[in-house]
Amino acid sequence: MRRNVSEQPGEVDLRSLSARSVVLSLLLGAHPSELPVKDLVRAVEPFGVGESTLRAALSRMVAAGDLRRTDSVHRLSDRLLARQRRQDDAVHPSTRAWNGDWEMVVVTATGRGPAERADLRARLTALRLAELREGVWLRPANLSRTLPDDLDDVVQRYEARPDRPAPELAASLWPLETWADTSRALLDHVTHVARADRPADRLTAFAAVVRHLLGDPVLPPPLLPADWPGTDLRTAYTDYQEELADTVPQVARGT
Repeated sequence: MRRNVSEQPGEVDLRSLSARSVVLSLLLGAHPSELPVKDLVRAVEPFGVGESTLRAALSRMVAAGDLRRTDSVHRLSDRLLARQRRQDDAVHPSTRAWNGDWEMVVVTATGRGPAERADLRARLTALRLAELREGVWLRPANLSRTLPDDLDDVVQRYEARPDRPAPELAASLWPLETWADTSRALLDHVTHVARADRPADRLTAFAAVVRHLLGDPVLPPPLLPADWPGTDLRTAYTDYQEELADTVPQVARGT
């Protein structure tokens, strides 16, 4: 049976902050996701990024297609706006009451190369579907969203009611206990860095929180283990965004 998240229980995925990662973290949390350079200079200072380092990073990010620049204003590129939408949905998923139905997506296209297959797998995973067997993907039908129309070129969609007990099926598709253990470790970590009051450490910790939330399958409550920490993790991140709005209002406005 395939498992659709791969990580070690309780492992916290912390990544060192670069000037680029600070800028992206702030702009991905901003609505609208754009700032003049003068505001970015003030925004990144608490995280240990100086003006010259910031300006060099902005030039590289524009050249790489991460940002678009109009006069002195920098904004996320279309590619990163799509990432922002996924991040927003991870923090505030849109769900509906579950009646027991499951979404099923069956890959029907043939003759695709490895890159195309990998891209399709990534897209289906981002849609919070899980692979039951090669080419067969499913999840409980509790999300308020539709699948992109262009997927119809390569898949067929169905509604299903598996005979297997739903909690057992969900537990076989996603490593729920592992995800929960890591969530609890993250909650402990963000509490610890809050006491230390080091802005860069907190930004690093909450960047890890967002990455982890992207892997939450957002299952109906009856299919989740007891004491599921997903809501607590989302609340912690939302509280941090509100704190960021108080200290850097031009960045976190509208979040």
